[in-house]
Amino acid sequence: MIVIHHNPDCGTSRNVLAIIEASGEVPVVIEYLKEGWTRPQLLGLFAAAGLTPRGALRETKSPAKELGLLEPGVSDEAILAAMLEHPVLVNRPIVCSPKGVRLCRPSELVLDLLEKMPPGPLYKEDGEMIINEKGERVG
Repeated sequence: MIVIHHNPDCGTSRNVLAIIEASGEVPVVIEYLKEGWTRPQLLGLFAAAGLTPRGALRETKSPAKELGLLEPGVSDEAILAAMLEHPVLVNRPIVCSPKGVRLCRPSELVLDLLEKMPPGPLYKEDGEMIINEKGERVG
């Protein structure tokens, strides 16, 4: 089973979802902006992905700067608390699969989490090829 913590308004998140689906998987899609996060959920995801709250912080197109979270002395605990209050602060998409958990930025990082490669050619929304006609990763 594959789970994607997804933001449908994000091109990278949409690319990752499309790659997963092209591989033949039917993922569980969690729209975290609607559902929010729990502290244990975030701590578990970050631990499994080898991330810290600061490492998972979405710095652009989020209120991170306005909340003072980009300052060097801000603790991970303060960042985590802000993420619980403002789910958009968590960078995305985060994908969980039997092969591991990863923040999939850039989107082709999801390929490492799949049991089967999608058939090619496969392109991102912006037209960049990520799998060629032979089914091989590009780049």
